[in-house]
Amino acid sequence: MARIALILALAAGSASGFDANGVALGASEAEVLERFSTARCKPMEWQTAAADRRCDDASTRLGDVEVRISFFLKADAVQAFDLRFAAPQLERMAQYLKSRYGAPDAEDLDRSKRRGAAREIYRLRWKRGADSAVLTSLRGRRRVDLNVWRGNFDTEVYRFK
Repeated sequence: MARIALILALAAGSASGFDANGVALGASEAEVLERFSTARCKPMEWQTAAADRRCDDASTRLGDVEVRISFFLKADAVQAFDLRFAAPQLERMAQYLKSRYGAPDAEDLDRSKRRGAAREIYRLRWKRGADSAVLTSLRGRRRVDLNVWRGNFDTEVYRFK
């Protein structure tokens, strides 16, 4: 019976969109603090139409990977979250995200040269209606990023007012 409940919970989480340990896009600040009790929430350092508050958690686990997470809120609703984790955990996290969010809409390895130096960027992309998630790993870097957002947050958050 417990196994069935776990399967149903995972399926419900995947069907409802993108989340981090049960905190989905659209969740309130209270929900963030309930799930991430060590999160520090404060007003954004700069004015933007995309978010008015951010909640940073020093460290937590997603799947079986140690991550650092930041939630961005507008009008008490999570508009985005960013995860950062150690590059050696890339394969483990990619498998977890595929099991959690479903098959990615795109998976690619971009090999290019920039200023004469070769570089490789590995990406996984998901799109669910107005919500998007992108896992990005630049080979040779120590950290990997997962960015999850609603609407045009990704282009609006760094527009200064």
